[in-house]
This record gives sequence, C-alpha cells and structure tokens, in this order.
Amino acid sequence: MTKPIAIVDCNNFYASCERVFNPKMQGRPVVVLSNNDGMIIARSAEAKAVGIKMGEPLFKIKDLIERKKVAVFSSNYALYGDMSHRVMSTLEQFSPDVEIYSIDEAFMKLDGFERYDLAEYGKEICETVEQWTGIPVSIGIAETKTLAKIANRVAKNNSKFRGVLNLYNSDERKNALLATDVADVWGVGRQYTKLLYRNGIRNAYELSLAKDKWIQKHMTITGLKTVHELRGIPCIEHEEGPPANKAIIVSRSFSHLVTSISEIREALAFYATRAGEKLRKQKSAASLMTIFLRTNPFKQSPQYHNGVVVKLPMPTDSTIEMLAYCDKGLKQIFRKGYNYHKVGIMLTGIVPLDKSQIALFDTEDRIKMAKITEVFDKINSEMGAGTLFFGTAGTKKEWITKAEMKSPRYTTRWDELPEAKADDLDEQQTELF
Repeated sequence: MTKPIAIVDCNNFYASCERVFNPKMQGRPVVVLSNNDGMIIARSAEAKAVGIKMGEPLFKIKDLIERKKVAVFSSNYALYGDMSHRVMSTLEQFSPDVEIYSIDEAFMKLDGFERYDLAEYGKEICETVEQWTGIPVSIGIAETKTLAKIANRVAKNNSKFRGVLNLYNSDERKNALLATDVADVWGVGRQYTKLLYRNGIRNAYELSLAKDKWIQKHMTITGLKTVHELRGIPCIEHEEGPPANKAIIVSRSFSHLVTSISEIREALAFYATRAGEKLRKQKSAASLMTIFLRTNPFKQSPQYHNGVVVKLPMPTDSTIEMLAYCDKGLKQIFRKGYNYHKVGIMLTGIVPLDKSQIALFDTEDRIKMAKITEVFDKINSEMGAGTLFFGTAGTKKEWITKAEMKSPRYTTRWDELPEAKADDLDEQQTELF
C-alpha cells in the first residue's frame, strides 16, 4: 500500500514572522520588502485583499499603503531563518522523516498512520506549530508529493477545510484536481502550461488522464512523472536532507552609488564571508570563484560591468583563503571613474568537503585555517551572526543595503530581545483585602 505523505506550508511566512512579536499587526495588512527596500516580496492575506501585488515597487503604491494603513517591513532574514528552524524542529515531533523543502515548506512521511484519521492528525500538527512558534500553517496529505501540494493549496484557499485537506484514499481527490489549474501543478512551468492549454488540457484532472506517450514526447520523462504522481503513483523520492547547492551567489545593490575600491572591497569581503558560511553549512568546498562588478544600467551615466573567474589551488571552504583571492580578483576588474551599483561573488565547482582533492604543491596550513573557521562559526552561531567578523569587511558599512523599516532580530540577538511592559496599577487595585 502507498504510504501517506504530507506537506506543511507556513502561511504568508515572512509576514507571519513579523506578527509573532508584534500582536498589533494581527488583522492589519503587512508587506515585506526586498533588499534596499525596493519592491514587495511578501504579503499577508489582508495585503493581498487590498490589491497589493507581488513584485510591485514600493514607490508606486505609497498612496495605497498610507490609505489602507499597511505595515511595511524591511526583510529580516535572521529572524525568518530562526523562525523556520523552530517550525521544522516542531514538525520533527510528529514524524521521524521530515524533508525541508524550502524556508517555509517541509514534507513529512506519515508511515504507520494509514488507519488513523489523518485530517485530525494534521489539525493537531497545525495547532501545535502555531502554539509553539506563533506561525500558522496549512497541511496537504496524499499518496504523492504532487497530490499533497495540490491538497495544501486547496486547504489554504478554502476555509471549509480549516487549513488541512487529506486526499489520501479520499473521494475528494477528483474535485481537488478539477479545481486546480494546470498552471498551479507542481512541476508544470509557464511554457508547458501554454502547451497544455493549446491541447485542451486546462486542469490537473485532465492532465492526469493524458496519454503517457504524448506526455513523454512533449514534456519529457519529468512531465510523465508529474502525471503519474497526479494518479497517485509516487515518482519523486523523499530526500533525507536538502540537496547541496551547485552554485552559491551572494550579491546586493549598494545603498548608494560607490566610487572607491575600498568600499567595494569591504562589501565583497562581507559577501564572501556569507558565501563561506553557506558553503560550510552544506559541508562543501568550492574550487572556482566568480567576482562581478557593475554600474546601474538604469542611470544616465557611463556604464561598466565586468567579472573574473578565479581558480583556487584546491577546493576550499575557508573564508580566510577566499578573501585573499577576492582581493586579487577585484583589482583585475575595478576601473576608476565609474559609479558602481553592485558587487557580488559566485562559488562554483562545488564538491563534498570530504571528497576534495589535495593539491600537490599546496602550501596553506589548512589544519590551522580549519580550526580558526570552526571557532569563528561556533561563536557566531551561539552569540549571533556578525559577532565575529573579518576586518576587511569594515565596521561602518556605509555601502550596506538599505533596510530602514527592519524589525528587531528578536530571537538571534541578545541586544534585540523583546521587552514586556505593564502599566502601573493603582494602589487600590493591588490590595488583596
């Protein structure tokens, strides 16, 4: 018998995180902005209801923001990352097999629960996650990941299901598939949607009835797996952990146009430090670094963009080593006389750390670098990101991305812990007798 699988999806995750420590935001439209406070990247249900669209530039809707009293926040990734960890840790109380799919989604194997009331179990999960973390979630349960995704979508958009829909061995499956546009099926992109529309296939149920040969011819074996999943046949494996990234990119626009190489060097060192942390988190090493630099193409000023690929002597996860090569790469591409808008770093040639090949003529003291890195990461993990940093990343950081409406990092910084206050009571109110 096919085993049930669930997907848990945090509702309007970024906006929900902002509300956890700010109860006044409940029921009020909330939006979260992209880097440099440029455009809308997350919306609460109330913000969607007043007509705010995803990706809309903030400056274009300032009148609407003021008229509807929308709460606006700069993105606070330290808070969101920690709240995600809390949600995922809570889910592990309900299943030994939790696959983190994204910052706000996770698949859960429900082996052994086939004869139980899965919808009730899902509601228990929802209630516990919200009670323990303050984050509301929706759950879809089915025989396959693709069906579970559809169940989750329906549960989230239809209040009668109270955030949980179980399609496992359920008569509701056909109705859920009929109600799902092919554009909303997991794995069906924009081009395939156009193809299916042209051939009269408009919803998930019609897609599930399509002939295998036609699907494989026009949508390859990946499309055929999607169709089989819609029929209740598992084709997408459960991952024990998220796959390692094949490339890591860290890049941000400056808060203002920058002309000096010293400021750009600081920013690049800051981004390289972040890239190194990501690399070590997935226990990998990189053999190639790409450094890129550019002006703002939307400004009426002289334009310049360039990049350089730096081959490292051997795959490394050491920030110390990467910083040295960042400086060399930047010197190759920097040109005076331009107003620079962005710098960034991309790590590629990524391999598992325990399988990186040692270079014959390597002269670095890698044992020493590894010990320094271990202490560096441990202190920042325990005391908060940025407690320790490399001097080349600067102290003033005047170039740093603008975030004028950023909420405190309530859960990861000692100096930003939330404070609880109570008004003084009258003496008469405090008398016990």
